[in-house]
Amino acid sequence: MSDERRGYLYGLTAYTMWGFFPIYFKLLRPAPPLEILAHRVLWSVVFVALLLSAMRNWRFLSRLLRTPRLLGGITLAAILLAVNWGTYIYGVNSSRVVETALGYFITPLLVVLLGVTVLRERLRALQWVAVGIGVLAVAILTLDYGRLPYIALTLAVSFGCYGLIKKRMSLPPAEGAFVESGVLALPALAYLTWLNLSGSADFGHVSVTHTVLMMLSGVATAVPLLLFAAAANRVPLVGLGILQYVAPILQLAVGLLIYHEPMPAARLAGFGLVWLALIVFTVDGIRSARTAARNRAAAAAEPTLEALPAR
Repeated sequence: MSDERRGYLYGLTAYTMWGFFPIYFKLLRPAPPLEILAHRVLWSVVFVALLLSAMRNWRFLSRLLRTPRLLGGITLAAILLAVNWGTYIYGVNSSRVVETALGYFITPLLVVLLGVTVLRERLRALQWVAVGIGVLAVAILTLDYGRLPYIALTLAVSFGCYGLIKKRMSLPPAEGAFVESGVLALPALAYLTWLNLSGSADFGHVSVTHTVLMMLSGVATAVPLLLFAAAANRVPLVGLGILQYVAPILQLAVGLLIYHEPMPAARLAGFGLVWLALIVFTVDGIRSARTAARNRAAAAAEPTLEALPAR
């Protein structure tokens, strides 16, 4: 198997795991979302720490401690990640799996808007068309829900901003996951201690299966992240961009087919516009990548001055 095909396998596995996350997190009820989030953070730290110990790779901590700006960026990224995780768990366990899927469908469009507003990037015409269709879709879904789809928007904004911050840092995935979870570990531990002292904790009081699943939430969090990182190093950006739609498609299927969440006509129309925007966005990305590849090939084929025959 070639390295690129292996990368696609890693990426597909990661996004498939994320796609079935609603089933996993529903199994963690009756624990409330905040308790699930706190355990997810703590067990992620434990799992990644064991992984780094096996790899004998702790040298990155010295560089981190010597760079306050990097530490500040990771802290902000960790807060955004906690908002994303907490919102997702709340959405799943309040029977809004379809709305969480919507959040990850519109994330690529929001990332484009962040590029314009924060990085001062210029959009191509088709990208503006995709963003416009996406805005119209959110307006239709707002009318259908009778409110802004705040779970979807919170997921998209938090993950988009998280990706923007991560893009400016250079920590490898395992090290980044450890530090981000480590930043959140102290407040998570304090919250869980308070829950136990007040007698409100569900961990260890529901069933053995529930306790084991809560502990494994760290593994379930870290494994797809590491698989995604392995895929990102092997798969072209366009291929990775197409793979990212696997997770919300599966989440939508889980919400509709397993949990039988409603999909009235207006909501279906809103989702249809989101999908249309993503098709436009993806086609534009593929065209742009092909044009860039042709330009690079043409530039490489042009003879240099030194290669021209002497006259």
